[in-house]
Amino acid sequence: MLALVAIEEVSKVCATSGLLLAVQELGSLGLKLAGSQEQKEKYLPRLATGEWLPAYALTEAGSGSDSAAMRTTAVREGDEYVLNGSKRWISNGGHANEYLVYCRLSDAPGAKGIGAIRVAKGTPGFSFGAPEKLMGFRGIPSADLYFDDVRVPCDNLVIPAGGFKQLFGVFSIERLGNATMSLAIGQASLDRTKAYVQERKQFGRALIEFQNVQMVLADMATQVEAARLLIYRAAMNAGNGLPIPFEVSVAKVFANEMAKKVSDQAMQLHGGNGYSEEFGIERLHRDAHGWAIAGGTPAIQRTRIAAELLGRTFSQRVPEVMQ
Repeated sequence: MLALVAIEEVSKVCATSGLLLAVQELGSLGLKLAGSQEQKEKYLPRLATGEWLPAYALTEAGSGSDSAAMRTTAVREGDEYVLNGSKRWISNGGHANEYLVYCRLSDAPGAKGIGAIRVAKGTPGFSFGAPEKLMGFRGIPSADLYFDDVRVPCDNLVIPAGGFKQLFGVFSIERLGNATMSLAIGQASLDRTKAYVQERKQFGRALIEFQNVQMVLADMATQVEAARLLIYRAAMNAGNGLPIPFEVSVAKVFANEMAKKVSDQAMQLHGGNGYSEEFGIERLHRDAHGWAIAGGTPAIQRTRIAAELLGRTFSQRVPEVMQ
């Protein structure tokens, strides 16, 4: 919960900076949950102080929401693993010191064959694509990763084959962070708009004196508070050790769509100024659209929600994702 509060407060001012906190947490989470004691002692202190930047590499060009369809492989040869493949849209790509690379460690189908290996920047055969030029998130690097016969010691194995399925809760935590950044965008849009309509005058009156403006502000506030309560409920349940797939998916869908809607309403109430970089509303609106894609789209979250409601596993709704 404390991490989410920190991410929200930072993201109100700059969503990109909030993303840096989230990536730092997620890049080290696999080590904290599944790493050996030796790995934890060696790497976590440096990651905690910020001396090293981490990244986690999951998405591939052919496997976004269907993460278990990844094709990057790690084949054991003696005391080493040899990695081949590529990763897409990796935050901190090219800048991070340590990468937790999810890859296929065996021929077992779906998630059963997937684990994760730590790869350090500078390892021979490990290279990066050009920085992505994105609609939002422009303050944090994102790049492709390429593995061409990359050899790492077997000691770098963090999550063995099959462990990916057991650690799928990691991605629930990711989605909570994502939803929290959407919440921050909604709150920032509301705060800036509330101040603006009290200062801006039209037809000889402050905008806030028009009843339709008050109604829009009320709708914005309602949406923001509803998102906050959904996120906090999921976070509290997680802290109490309860399963949270349903709560997280509900919170992410609502918060993602709230941020897009509320930032758009903010832009409308700012008029032409909302379209200008000077007032920062257009940036909030651009970043809001990115969060709705990252961490599993609203469409895939709705599929998860329906599966929970119908008492089905997610793999029955979307083949191979969790087999």
